[in-house]
Amino acid sequence: MSSEELIAGQAQELRRGTVVLACLALLDEPQYGYALLETLNNADIAVDGNTLYPLLRRLEKQGLLDSEWNTDESRPRKFYRISDAGTEARAELIREWNALVASMARLTKETP
Repeated sequence: MSSEELIAGQAQELRRGTVVLACLALLDEPQYGYALLETLNNADIAVDGNTLYPLLRRLEKQGLLDSEWNTDESRPRKFYRISDAGTEARAELIREWNALVASMARLTKETP
């Protein structure tokens, strides 16, 4: 395995845990899956549909998201929105994220 492949794999592991928080941060307003996927990718949070759609279903099952089908257009779309429990979880995850960022900043500044 080349060093580029190794770093790419490690970077993917770092990003993987951020997708949940990113979704919870973006879903104050209802969005359907594909629009959310585009928003994430435009924000340089690389995720594909095979990752995002199961994640949205899991977050809904956990009670962190609510969903509703919109059948007003020719193609029905399932819209997701953060639930009250999701809002509480998001606040705690943001606190955890900020603590982790602060810890990593301290650690990396100690490295020559």
